[in-house]
Amino acid sequence: MRERLVVIGGDAAGMSAASQARRLKDPKALEIVAFERGHHASYSACGIPYWVGGEVDGPAQLVARTPEEHRARQIDLRMRTEVTGIDVAGGRVRSRRLPDGQEVWTGFDQLVIATGARPVRPPLPGIDAPGVHGVQTLDDGQALLDTLREAKGRRAVVVGAGYIGVEMAEALLRRDYEVTLLNRAPQPMATLDPDMGELVREAVTGLGIELVDEAEVTGVRTDEAGRACAVVTSDAEYPADVVVLGIGVRPETELAEAAGLPLGDFGGLLTDQGMRVRGHTGIWAGGDCVEVLDLVAGRQRHLPLGTHANKQGQVIGTNVGGGYATFPGVVGTAVSKVCDLEIARTGLLEAEAREAGFQFVTATVESTSRAGYFPGAAPMTVKMLAERRTGRLLGTQIVGREGAGKRVDVAAVALTARMTVEQMTALDLGYAPPFSPVWDPVLVAARKATQAVRADGAG
Repeated sequence: MRERLVVIGGDAAGMSAASQARRLKDPKALEIVAFERGHHASYSACGIPYWVGGEVDGPAQLVARTPEEHRARQIDLRMRTEVTGIDVAGGRVRSRRLPDGQEVWTGFDQLVIATGARPVRPPLPGIDAPGVHGVQTLDDGQALLDTLREAKGRRAVVVGAGYIGVEMAEALLRRDYEVTLLNRAPQPMATLDPDMGELVREAVTGLGIELVDEAEVTGVRTDEAGRACAVVTSDAEYPADVVVLGIGVRPETELAEAAGLPLGDFGGLLTDQGMRVRGHTGIWAGGDCVEVLDLVAGRQRHLPLGTHANKQGQVIGTNVGGGYATFPGVVGTAVSKVCDLEIARTGLLEAEAREAGFQFVTATVESTSRAGYFPGAAPMTVKMLAERRTGRLLGTQIVGREGAGKRVDVAAVALTARMTVEQMTALDLGYAPPFSPVWDPVLVAARKATQAVRADGAG
């Protein structure tokens, strides 16, 4: 008998799972039905800030595979259709076609939940007013661009100074808006230690963006037409013709919770290494709606990134298709930029290392992206955390100009391999003056961290 795979969510994890399962199983053996409530499938949400900023065209340029292309591969992708219920015992899902409201039940033998995440919208006055935008889907990006075209003024307020907030602030600046960036924390980029976040502050303010730290947003003021016109904090008010929320995202797991599926401390679905929902044969989950194992801290975390989603989808599709694959976990690698300043991290920050129970030393070095005498050599700062006594690498942060960000990948590999900083100093990295000093900045930081571990042990 032919099995049926049902996929909820038509983006990275869901369609990667569907596509991989189709590669491994013939349509005569496996029917695949996928539901997507939006207008687009298989797209790069990470590209939205660059679309908004005018650096790339969109939305078509951000779509990896169209619904028609999926259907040509015998995947029944049903767009503008929202799944409204999961009947685990009955092996079926209830869906509603958004254009006409028609509801149907669809049975499944295997189910993939890839519902993603939703932007955080705190319950504040005016937060849902026209002109206030979260940026998670291509539909969100289009709605924001529509507002930018219709706005009568050129004032933008971005709430949140993490990756999303900083990227959106730069995008709006490229659109010739006056940008105010409201940050609840003492410094921008709470994904970095404060000393490294200070380097980001200098870059953001150097662009002409007004950065307000320790700003507690209390609401959004609206005009007589009900549109957002200002963001209000506990001690000030900032006029706005458009408001963008960059406060982060939460797993979209209401359906799963209502179905009685297990959730973790961060609200994400819990799975085994094969991405099978714990305690449920034939139900899988991947992408921004799941929690993952942090291989450094040894605990579950919610780390919503497209890289994870695509890998998890591949794992699910392989297992559904009769193969065997696992997703062992992550080390927390992320990279971003503000104009030409590249910002990267992997592993643990100081606060995270303390929370995980580690005792550690730190080392920070300043170097350049190329040999100092070579044209275009740009400064970069590298910070490393290493465990006391053992010298095991715990985390790395890099802030610098062109050529800085992707160096974090060396540290990501070292973290995955549980290398010590002393072992890192012997890594055979590529060298030529146009690419690196003879001692790469990552190796210089590892050497300094090694010295710190030895000095700590001697003391």
